[in-house]
Amino acid sequence: MTSRATPRRTVLLAAAALTTTGCGSDDGGDGGTSTSAPATPGAPDTTSPPAAASSSAEASATAAAPLTRTAEIPVGGGTVFAKEKVVVTQPVAGEFKAFSAVCTHQGCTVNKVADGTIDCPCHGSKFRVADGSVAKGPATRPLPAEQITVSGDAIVLA
Repeated sequence: MTSRATPRRTVLLAAAALTTTGCGSDDGGDGGTSTSAPATPGAPDTTSPPAAASSSAEASATAAAPLTRTAEIPVGGGTVFAKEKVVVTQPVAGEFKAFSAVCTHQGCTVNKVADGTIDCPCHGSKFRVADGSVAKGPATRPLPAEQITVSGDAIVLA
């Protein structure tokens, strides 16, 4: 049996769709909550979402907003995106890599990239910008790689 992880973007789009559905009313009603769930437990649900809704969600997924621009990532260095918990590096000109911004020592978020390393403020661990490997402990495991896509000058989380 194989397991397949759901991409983060799919989960976020689904959550956004669920939180905005039913937030307002265009029918002049009181804006109250309504449901299309079957009245009888176990009864089949006879409603189905419009086909356009799923295609617009797919279009949004393929047109994700860039995390940053290539010009914003210094050669030999990188940038920490704390909100996204990712650090993007450019070890050599034109080569971009991404790693988790969560330190493998005790789970702190790394806070800077300097002198060729990704640095954790909690206990002083340092990781190499080229491959996320440990340059200085106490961490013993490398930062896990993250998937990014570079398209033109845009860097997007995959």
